Amino acid sequence: MHQETNSTTAASRVQRGLLNLWHPVLPSYMVTDTPTGITRLSEDIVLWRDASGQVRAVEDRCPHRGARLSLGWNLGDKVACWYHGVEVDGSGVVADVPALASSTLVGKKCLKSYPVTELGGAIFLWFSDCTERAPEPLSVPKEMTDEAFSGFLCMQNWKCNYRYAIDNVMDLMHGSYLHSKSHSMAEGNKQAEMAVRPTDTGLLFEKAGQRGVNFDWVEFGKTTAVWMRLSVPYQKKYGGGEFFIVGFVTPVDEANCQVYFWRIREASGFALSVWKFLYRNRLEGLHWDVLEQDRLVIESLAANARAKENLYSHDLGLVRVRRLMENAAREQVESEHAALATQPAPA
Repeated sequence: MHQETNSTTAASRVQRGLLNLWHPVLPSYMVTDTPTGITRLSEDIVLWRDASGQVRAVEDRCPHRGARLSLGWNLGDKVACWYHGVEVDGSGVVADVPALASSTLVGKKCLKSYPVTELGGAIFLWFSDCTERAPEPLSVPKEMTDEAFSGFLCMQNWKCNYRYAIDNVMDLMHGSYLHSKSHSMAEGNKQAEMAVRPTDTGLLFEKAGQRGVNFDWVEFGKTTAVWMRLSVPYQKKYGGGEFFIVGFVTPVDEANCQVYFWRIREASGFALSVWKFLYRNRLEGLHWDVLEQDRLVIESLAANARAKENLYSHDLGLVRVRRLMENAAREQVESEHAALATQPAPA
């Protein structure tokens, strides 16, 4: 089982991704009966659905010789290795070694397992530290759980460290420039004063004196997940008002990430039907265009861009978020090192 050691630093932790959190790892439709192999937070994982449709997730490594379990077979509550047929259940315990009449491997927990929950059409996994803390319930903004809201999930793979993608969402002013031709970010001033307000779960970063005109505010939250919440306006020809976006960024490895955005509208009855129709037939393509603009710019940043920055007042939000995440990483690593120091030395 993979386990980080005292060599882990706060810098390496925040670079790879914070632990003791839920992270979205795939849209739900992408995991079926066939075992699916992924890498998230630099960890190789196999996911599959059992007979009841529940997703199981364990390390993508056969405990026998290290073959990828994702190349094997779905046996319901178990997955079987293609190489020698070794069977592992959803808790990481070896269930059978069919090539032997009996084996000391059977009944032994050899692999890390991942608690799973599904919400809003996405699969979330709980990534724990070396102390393997039990997961807390997934806590996200109400727009993702309240039945008064309805939304659509958009996921995209980006070739950058996940922290650059978070910086992009915390950067309010880029909407007025990069997305100036967008139906939702074409209006408003191209200058602004910024303000930061603390919240119970993080902070709110906003433009002073402008709301509902452009990309005018964003909330960063760290609950049992790291998320961002914002709203942008519709043009009147699309019904006016605002729609919300709730975003997550999941590290794949230190050079790649996935972005998850739920585009959400508060609507019911006929208005809900109109919103869904407009989104699929008019708005979805426009929203993909905006996301693609973000991806192209972020992936083209200069090498080691953070080390060469000259930030100004519009960057206050992302600076505060960087500090929050670095502090969280430091607390995690210190706690893990203390826990490891109390463990008996291996025999």
